[in-house]
Amino acid sequence: MTTRAPLGATLLVVIAAVSQEVGAAFAVGLFAAVGTVGALFARFAVAGVILCAAVRPTVRGLTRQAWGAAIALTATLATMNFCFYLAIARIPLGIAVTIEALGPLILSVVTGQSRAAWLWAVLALAGVASLGLPHAGGGHFEATGFAFAAAAGVAWAGYILASARTAVEFRRVDGLALATAMGALVVAPFAVASAHLQALDWRVLGIGAAVGVLSSVIPYSLELISLRRLPPATFAVLTCLSPVAAALAGLVVLGQQIGVLGYLGVALVTVAGIGAVRSARSGRAEPLG
Repeated sequence: MTTRAPLGATLLVVIAAVSQEVGAAFAVGLFAAVGTVGALFARFAVAGVILCAAVRPTVRGLTRQAWGAAIALTATLATMNFCFYLAIARIPLGIAVTIEALGPLILSVVTGQSRAAWLWAVLALAGVASLGLPHAGGGHFEATGFAFAAAAGVAWAGYILASARTAVEFRRVDGLALATAMGALVVAPFAVASAHLQALDWRVLGIGAAVGVLSSVIPYSLELISLRRLPPATFAVLTCLSPVAAALAGLVVLGQQIGVLGYLGVALVTVAGIGAVRSARSGRAEPLG
């Protein structure tokens, strides 16, 4: 007998994915004023302040292992988002997220026990290949953008591993709050050096705050709530919808058309992600609690 996923918790994961990709679309509007590093700082700073105010993480009595986990999470989080921002500055949002999604997909295939999962990986690679094919609109292949998106995918896989380690060393989301604050401190000097300070106004600051809330605070909060009620396999399947959410956000917010082959690639990678998760599932259906 299978456990049916609660509809409310399922909707929370979908809303989290949409919020995250809309936040990424807003970040594109910041690049001209503050650059990619400035947009990254805005995301870290806003999320770090809100998360630290909410959970009040402490650094007293932390072990060497806990500090190592927090630093690893900071490094992977910063690398993932920086490479991702460099990618969406060059290629459409939907394509960047679709390529990035290969990271956790391949991680699940490599660490899983199912040989069938490798067939889903091949399908995902075919989907990514179709993203770069020319079409009536001229195609969207840009080698540097694709490379940054792929690097973000590798960092995403590392972030998953670092998150698992952090969850062992910290309670609740204390480790994530600490890592986000550390990321803001590390990025701050580079953001100040690269930003055009004369271009800063209330509109730019407002968009920066929106990026932090939409890209980090809302998704993290909703996913944390949903994970208490959803089976892990269901949650994993729902997160595979990120490329679809990104393609829609790019279309609605940024007016980005990626063509028939582009949308086909998004669909193939999404289906491959869902298939890989389901084939690697161990059959356990209890919520994470």
